[in-house]
Amino acid sequence: QVQLVESGGGLVQAGGSLRLSCAASGRTFSSYVMGWFRQAPGKEREFVAGVRWSGSSHYYAYADSVKGRFTISRDNAKNTVYLRMNSLKPEDTGVYYCACRTYWASVVVTTARGYDYWGQGTQVTVSS
Repeated sequence: QVQLVESGGGLVQAGGSLRLSCAASGRTFSSYVMGWFRQAPGKEREFVAGVRWSGSSHYYAYADSVKGRFTISRDNAKNTVYLRMNSLKPEDTGVYYCACRTYWASVVVTTARGYDYWGQGTQVTVSS
């Protein structure tokens, strides 16, 4: 079992920044892939960013819509994954979910069904 708790969401003006945190507990970083997804009202949950590690190597993936603005990172000592979001836009508004995959993958998984544990979500609202 893995428990994921997100924090750091809030209301920010367009152009601003936020950093989301995802604290993991349980079978923590036996996870192979950690990802961030978001869901806007009336829309499907979509991939935002993910990190996969194999030994000491890390691999990253980002949605095209956030490349160059968002950065995913992890702190093993704190069992925490972060999502740094800069130059925020109103279309970044939504509930942001942290997810982990506890079985091996050859790539950074970008589909929601590829993850087996999810956090409860944190709201991000970007005003224009």
